[in-house]
Amino acid sequence: MYVRTSAAVLAAAVVIGAAAPAIAADSSPSASPSSSGSPKPSYPAELYGTTDPTYDGVWRQSLAMLAQDTVGVKPTKGAVDWLLGQQCANGAFAPYRADAGADCGAKTPVDTNNTAAAVQALVALGGHDAATSKAVTWLKSVQNKDGGWGYMGGGASDTNSTSVVIGALAAVGEKPADVRKDGQSAYDALNKLTLPCKGDGAGAFAFQPDKKGKLVANADATAAGVLGSLGKGLVVSPGKDAPATSCVDGGYPASQQAAVNGAAYLTEALAEDGHLTSALPGAEDQPDYGNTADAVVALAALSGADAAEKPLSWLEQNSAKWARQSGPAAYAQLILAAHATGADPRDFGGADLVKQLNATGPTPQDSAKDETKKDEKDEKGDSPFGVWWYVGIFLVVGVGIGFLLSGRKKGPQA
Repeated sequence: MYVRTSAAVLAAAVVIGAAAPAIAADSSPSASPSSSGSPKPSYPAELYGTTDPTYDGVWRQSLAMLAQDTVGVKPTKGAVDWLLGQQCANGAFAPYRADAGADCGAKTPVDTNNTAAAVQALVALGGHDAATSKAVTWLKSVQNKDGGWGYMGGGASDTNSTSVVIGALAAVGEKPADVRKDGQSAYDALNKLTLPCKGDGAGAFAFQPDKKGKLVANADATAAGVLGSLGKGLVVSPGKDAPATSCVDGGYPASQQAAVNGAAYLTEALAEDGHLTSALPGAEDQPDYGNTADAVVALAALSGADAAEKPLSWLEQNSAKWARQSGPAAYAQLILAAHATGADPRDFGGADLVKQLNATGPTPQDSAKDETKKDEKDEKGDSPFGVWWYVGIFLVVGVGIGFLLSGRKKGPQA
């Protein structure tokens, strides 16, 4: 969810077995020779994950700390400082700046998605009002005339970028409906990207219109669009609306109508197998774990845990290998899905997602002491799950592409 096309290509390379591009050694803080004699890039110890952060460093850092915050885990100061160090003077965040001490230049890549995710994480952690205020000011400065946002400032509006920015605005206490450009708000932009209730993809969101102006249903964009239309961010609590089972015309305010119809599309797409299917070329028959987790969050945000019961159960039974291979953002994504439904992320299909996420980054504050207390309780027989509850899998070999970890495709782009 919410990541740039270039990052999608990197994730796709891993999913379908192609060679993923590597970051140049001299663009990392340090490099050490590999066994083959060629330089091997290394990345800051404060960063979650060990893979190339060029496109998603801020994204996965933000998701990891958001997920930790939902379960009462406090990230180390170094991890927070690393995130703050990726902010440029104009308020925008770059996905990854190897030298955070140098000023951002005209060619420093910044984007709305990483910026909006950073805002949501820093607000949740607290005490960073100056940084989040500057970031939101920048986001407002690159709002499009249709009320939406593209990935890059000034780029054509898309559902995913518009939705994650809505989450950032809501996090700082802004009313997204009141943030307007030429009289248009983010909700106006989202409403223009919804498909009607008749025809293919009824009720879904498109990522963007294709080159001919046609809207094509996109499950990833739909999950994002449901949250955006509800004014929600990346972290949600179970909603209270009735489950959306069919696309309907009328009966709700426009934005809520879009959310209801988007949820109906997701419900139908999940009905047979309990999971969404990858849209990547060469991987069409593979489950899309990341988008399925996104759908769980979206359905739960609108209608509560029961609406997401089937895909959540599927993830509990099937997502462990994907999360191990994909890294911190995948663990975070699953934790956020568990949080949205009231499930226990420390016993997610038998896995302790919190422990596994913590193992991908710098040791959280007081983590060692907390684990000692847990082990003591196990020895005393106080835990109904016994010692096996705390046996985690720590092999992290993933691509670290945040919500792209599913290898999803955003759909046609203008």
